Amino acid sequence: MGVQIDTAFFINAAGIAIMIYGLVDVLMLRSKIPGGQVGKAWKALAALIGLFTIGYLASPFFGALPADSIRTIVALIFLFGAIYVILTIRLLNRIITELAG
Repeated sequence: MGVQIDTAFFINAAGIAIMIYGLVDVLMLRSKIPGGQVGKAWKALAALIGLFTIGYLASPFFGALPADSIRTIVALIFLFGAIYVILTIRLLNRIITELAG
């Protein structure tokens, strides 16, 4: 179960660093977010960001997995990524509605 050190490894390392930064940022902002619908959406986004961070941390070890497992992981990443996009758009819509109203 070795990790291959190549260009992809360094790209993964950069992605991991950025995701950890984003996770810390979202957790620090959590105390500034009001409750209600915005607070619920923020918690869901924070949970997805945490899930993505775990995925990023595991990504250097994907080469040791069978191809079917990698395909399933990628499919799950796409699914949760799509959910993240929808939640983000809905959250932004709520914020814009509150600011405009």
